[in-house]
Amino acid sequence: MPHKKQTAGVILAAGMSLRFGQPKQLLELGHKNLLEWVLDAALASRLAKVVLVLGHEHQKILQALGDKTSLPRLEIVVNRRYQDGQSRSLQAGLSIVHKTFYSVMFLLGDQPRLRSDIIDHLLESFWNSGKNICVPVCRGKRGNPTIFSRALYGELMALEGDIGARNIILENPEQVLSVEVEDPLGFVDIDSQEDLAGLQKLLSKPTPG
Repeated sequence: MPHKKQTAGVILAAGMSLRFGQPKQLLELGHKNLLEWVLDAALASRLAKVVLVLGHEHQKILQALGDKTSLPRLEIVVNRRYQDGQSRSLQAGLSIVHKTFYSVMFLLGDQPRLRSDIIDHLLESFWNSGKNICVPVCRGKRGNPTIFSRALYGELMALEGDIGARNIILENPEQVLSVEVEDPLGFVDIDSQEDLAGLQKLLSKPTPG
């Protein structure tokens, strides 16, 4: 049986960025591309392993990541069925870790202000609880990343479409640990040029942690 404090991270970054109009993963934000901010935060955290799920334009993204693709805690999987929706990417990542990890954290590849200390706060809160799901909440709004224990792996593998795991969260309210997160920037994802412009301005300000 895997140890409870062994949680794998799965970064979902296979999408086509249809609303944005170009691959968001490769957008330049400060001195890195968008996906690198999330990847670096995950690798700096207490996640035992990080799985990066790519799909659309995966070859260009791998080239852009360079030497980071060979880091020992990182495994990269290409979801060839990324057009079937986020559930396929979620399952592609989970299939890598489900036999060896007690729990999994799903991270979105377009949340560049997510910090490693936020990830660790969620992990520690989850490990010390008796719950099977952990979600961050900021100012009354639920966000990402989310954590699921192995008790829900079967339900995760049965998901279909582009809804991700939100229905599992909604259907199991008694299993959900809500963790308050003070920094709203950690929740911000990039869905438009306006989102990107706003975050570019924020990069001139120091980031704690």
